[in-house]
This record gives sequence, structure tokens and C-alpha cells, in this order.
Amino acid sequence: MTGARYIAIEGPIGVGKTSLAEMLSKALDGRVICEQVDENPFLGDFYENRKKYSFQTQLFFLLSRYRQQEELSQIDLFSRTLISDYIFAKDRIFAYINLDENEIELYEQVYQLLDARLPKPDLVIFLQATADVLKERVQIRNREYEKNIEYEYLETLRQAYNEFFFHYDEAPLLVINSTDIDFVNNRKDFELLIKEIKEMKGGVKHFVPLGSR
Repeated sequence: MTGARYIAIEGPIGVGKTSLAEMLSKALDGRVICEQVDENPFLGDFYENRKKYSFQTQLFFLLSRYRQQEELSQIDLFSRTLISDYIFAKDRIFAYINLDENEIELYEQVYQLLDARLPKPDLVIFLQATADVLKERVQIRNREYEKNIEYEYLETLRQAYNEFFFHYDEAPLLVINSTDIDFVNNRKDFELLIKEIKEMKGGVKHFVPLGSR
């Protein structure tokens, strides 16, 4: 998408958002903004006991993501392309998986107040993968707080992401099935992806490459 100055990448845990964001920032001479996941003090406890620590974890993420996204409004997007490895709206995906009805009611009041103040991307790239691939990639990166992530949780998250982006209309959307490609280690895969981004004209486009795995 030639005119895209603010590109955001989304997808479930382990799908490759940060790796792609860093690669795109170099290819497009942009600035990369990465979600500050490791700073959440509740995350390790959450993966051990989701029911007990879900609200604390979610509220911390909501406010942290808001503060970081608010800074984007101060950046001159006309002078340099911005690549983010998440969108603020993704917070709701996790909230609706992990919070109960009373918590959701309170959460929504806070979310709607914050969301209205934030800039929207010019293009969102949604990376998909099977739960098996997500589990494999999570194990490879070997983060301590992710060791207790269950396969069932990854599958639930994968389905929730698919449902969310099926209805997403806040920005042009490029959907990429990354199960059978390796844009990190295969240059041709990455070049195909760059080509798709530059040719994106708006609306929703699905890119299903032949694969290199």
C-alpha cells in the first residue's frame, strides 16, 4: 500500500508479529514500535492461573497499550513510516476470552473511553497460523512466562482472532496465512509479502502463498 504511513501487524501469540515488524521497518526505512509484553508483572501468574489473574493482567495491558499508542499521535507520520507489532483493538480479543461478564462490563467502559482518542492504522496485516505452528514457535523462542501456555488456549486464541478480523473494518486489511511460509529465513517469501503490501489498495485482501516450509 504505497500511501501507508502507519502499518500495524496482528495475530495470535507466536505467529511472528515482532519479527515481521522489524523486517518491514528496515525494508521500508520505517520506525518500529513493539508491544511491551514483558513489562506486565501479572503475566507469569496469569498463564499458571488464568481465572485468578485475568483482570489484573488485562487492565495492565489495556493501560500500557493505551499509553504507548497515545504517543503515536505525537509522531510525524509524514516524515517516516511507522510499523507497529500490534493494534490497540487486539486488547478486546483477550478481554473477551479471559474476563467474566461483570469484568467485561467494567472493561468496556474504560476501553471505549480510551479507544476514541487513538489514531488508526493505514494498513493492518493479520498473520494467521494453525495452533500447532503457534505452539512450535512459542517453544522455539522459549520465554519463561510462556512455558505454561496450553495448546487449547492457543487454539481458542486463534479462533478468536479469526472471528475478530472477519468483522474488522477500521482499516484496510491484508490477511496472510503464515503456516507454510517463512518470511524470516526465506527471502523470496519476504519479497512476496512486500509486493503484496505495496499493491494493497484498500478493503480486505487474502494472501495465501504456495509455501516454503
